[in-house]
Amino acid sequence: MALPAQDERTLPAAVLHDLDRRPLDQALSDMQTLIEQHGYVIVLCSRAAPTAVSERLHTVRSLLESDRIALFSPELPPLGIAVLARQLRQLASCDLSPGVLASAGRLLTHYLHTGALLGSVAGLDRVPVDLKAHARSWMPGSQFAVLSHPAPQLVRVGPGAMLTGPEFATSMLVARGQQAADWVNGTLAPAWNAQGLREVVLPAESAEWWGTGKLVEFCAYLPDLSVLYQLVTSVRQSACHWCGIDVIGDRCVFCSATPPAADLPVPA
Repeated sequence: MALPAQDERTLPAAVLHDLDRRPLDQALSDMQTLIEQHGYVIVLCSRAAPTAVSERLHTVRSLLESDRIALFSPELPPLGIAVLARQLRQLASCDLSPGVLASAGRLLTHYLHTGALLGSVAGLDRVPVDLKAHARSWMPGSQFAVLSHPAPQLVRVGPGAMLTGPEFATSMLVARGQQAADWVNGTLAPAWNAQGLREVVLPAESAEWWGTGKLVEFCAYLPDLSVLYQLVTSVRQSACHWCGIDVIGDRCVFCSATPPAADLPVPA
């Protein structure tokens, strides 16, 4: 899902529709066109997407023999993926190199708080659920608040129930499925001191990721481009020893090379 632009500087997204169902030559042609137009391509793919989608992306990258395609599939629910993609679209308007921009995806995931209000946890397998919660999920009217990132947490909604929120100012997006959003909008958002709250369409993969269509997915995030830019530029950058591109972290997002053993930090 491509979210609307956060501001006038946010670059548009290129959505790869039906990647697993279209002929391979079309997928190759579309990706080659994107590379020719922009030089580098950063692909974010939800882990809730069909396995065939991920396989097709790796096939396309391999057949094109390109080190200008970065594939990134963080362990975030679909709305979190959409928010992260928009943050990278915001940063793409700045003076960041392709390698630093692609590496920023890993950094920014640490500042996302993603979760959902669920009518049942019987089908939830991406967050630890104890047997008591499973049993309660069969009781009529039960609701569970689940935090998937940055640290898994699950509480049964009731008086005093709350999830651990961010320790910094954020905005919040809410996407409703077949569940009322009263608790998220009226209890969670104020408790988290959300500076702004907007509703968006529920991503297509959300029901698969959370194991139920009775949900309200939410994501707290940093909305300001200046803050995102400061976070990214404050981290030490280094050049990949294999392809030479500037990156953040110890693995190149384009060629997947890691530093030689002599350059790795020595364990204490």
